[in-house]
Amino acid sequence: MNASAHQPPQTVRANGIDICYEIFGNDNAEPLLLIMGLGAQMIHWDDGFCEQLAARGFRVIRFDNRDIGKSSHLTGGKRLTPLELMKLRFLRIPVAAPYKLIDMAKDTVGLMDALGIKAAHLVGASMGGMIAQEVTLSFPQRVRSLTSIMSTTGNPRVPPPTREAAAMLMAPPPRSKEEFITRFGETWKILRAGSFPEEEALDPGRAERVFARGLNPAGVGRQLRAVLASGSRKERLHGVKTPTLVIHGSVDPLVRPEGGKDTAESIPGAKLLMIEGMGHALPMRFWPEIIGAIDKHAHGAATKAA
Repeated sequence: MNASAHQPPQTVRANGIDICYEIFGNDNAEPLLLIMGLGAQMIHWDDGFCEQLAARGFRVIRFDNRDIGKSSHLTGGKRLTPLELMKLRFLRIPVAAPYKLIDMAKDTVGLMDALGIKAAHLVGASMGGMIAQEVTLSFPQRVRSLTSIMSTTGNPRVPPPTREAAAMLMAPPPRSKEEFITRFGETWKILRAGSFPEEEALDPGRAERVFARGLNPAGVGRQLRAVLASGSRKERLHGVKTPTLVIHGSVDPLVRPEGGKDTAESIPGAKLLMIEGMGHALPMRFWPEIIGAIDKHAHGAATKAA
């Protein structure tokens, strides 16, 4: 990949909001959209991860979801309460939400429209995997292949997060930059679910970069409501015809391994790659396996479609 093939972050109007995006790779390469998870900015798709995918022959597009980073911040929706979660889990009383995953799926398609992309390979992590599934369900003609990473179907029978991961999700937002940087390191230590000193050494710098782009705790709350209010996709996923790869860590504390298995079982012909020792994160030591699998899957799907 040429250095000139990297386009710095830009903002475009799509689906009625501003979306900040960044492109790695050549204009004539296979388009591949990276969709990030709950409360995570596009830079959580590490620069090196994007560059390696671009070097495999993809035009890699990462972007900030609504309510995060440099994309539009919306309004409405109160902080989620434990009582609402209890009502949802035990009484099936829906959580109220200013928007749902389908709206975020429309953001993704709107971005593709703005960039002149008819169809793309979608790679989504966690909530991003749910959004990618929703795009595949609602706009199948726009998806060349689907890769769902550390995500799930919304099936309420999938085991909930570990107590430690759930507590992290519900913790009040940090009140200072120093507290944010400390919390960032603690959070990712829980999510990685193992010893990753090479990642921990980079966490303070990553936290600084996230903080500099701007935080939006209320937006993270609205995203969480969107996930919980969108219900299960399991039955609808039975009708998916898009080539699908599911990647999941064997020790994921947030979206349990059963979530990945449920996704793969729900989509006809889906391939499941369980990565031993991986939690709810994409540490560098697993990149060769993850990037290799995405490369093989997406290029294989493109070859069949040609």
